Amino acid sequence: MTSQLTLTSTSQSWARWLKDLGFLCAGVLCAGMGLKGFLLPNNFLDGGAMGISLLIEITTGVDLAVLIILVNIPFIWMGYKQMSLSFAIRTIIAIGLLAICLVFVPYPMVTNDKLLISVFGGFFLGAGIGLAMRGGGVLDGTEVLAIWISRRSPLTVGDVIMLINVLIFGSAAILINVETALYAMLTYLAASKTVDFLIHGIEEYTAIIIVSDHHEAIRHMITEEMGRGVTVFKGEKGYGKRGPREQDTSILYTVVTRLELTRLKDRIDVIDNSAFIINHGIDDAKGGMIKGRPLH
Repeated sequence: MTSQLTLTSTSQSWARWLKDLGFLCAGVLCAGMGLKGFLLPNNFLDGGAMGISLLIEITTGVDLAVLIILVNIPFIWMGYKQMSLSFAIRTIIAIGLLAICLVFVPYPMVTNDKLLISVFGGFFLGAGIGLAMRGGGVLDGTEVLAIWISRRSPLTVGDVIMLINVLIFGSAAILINVETALYAMLTYLAASKTVDFLIHGIEEYTAIIIVSDHHEAIRHMITEEMGRGVTVFKGEKGYGKRGPREQDTSILYTVVTRLELTRLKDRIDVIDNSAFIINHGIDDAKGGMIKGRPLH
C-alpha cells in the first residue's frame, strides 16, 4: 500500500513538473514574440526588470539576451531566499530559455505602427510573464524585489512596483526621449492587464459573506437555484441598527464568479433587502463547488 502511494505521488509530481514546464515554454515563446516581433526592432520599452534590460540595451548596445540574465540574477537569489528552491529553479529555466529564444528563434517584425507596437508588444510580453507565473516561475523579477522591500518598509507591493516603474520611465525620458517613455507606459499597462487576465481569468472568483435573519432562505437559493456551494458559520450578532444585540445567527460564505455577483446580490435583495453583504476578490479557488453543479 505504501509503495503504491509513493508511486502515485511520484507520478503526480512528474505530471506537475511537466505541466509547469509547458507553461514556462509557452510563456517564453510569447515573451519572445513581444520582444523580437514588436519592441526590440522599434527601440520600445516596458516596465519592471524587462524594462531595465531594454533600457540598458538601447543605451549601451549590449545584447538583450545577456542583460535579461544579468538583471534577473539578484531577483532569482531573492526568490530563492523568500519563496523556495523550486521557484528559483523554475525562474532560472524560464529566463535561460528566454535568452536562448531571443538568440536563435527568428521572429518576424510585425509592424512599425507605434500604437500597435505598444499595445500588442505589451500583450505578448504580458502573456509570456503570466504563463511563466502559472508555471511557478517569473520572467520579470521586480515583484520578488517588491515583496522583499514591502516586508522591510511601510510600503506595499503595489507602491514599490509603481516606484520602480516611475524610475524606469523617468530614466527613459531623460536618456532617450519623452515620447518613448510615454509609449513605454502604454506597453506596461497592456502587459500588466494581460498578466492579470491570465492569472485571475475572465471569471475572477469573488468571495461573499452574508449576514441575514433570512439566512436559510438565502442558503436554499444559492444551493438550489444557483447551484453553488455554501459554508455556514455559526455566529452571534453584536451591534446593529437597533443597537446592541445578543442573538445567535448563521453566517453564509460562498464563492461565485465576477459575472454572477450582480445576479446573486439581486436575488438576495429580493429575499432580504437589509441583508449585510461583504464581497472581495480572491486570486484562486479550488475544490468544493466552485464550478457549480447541473441544475434540473
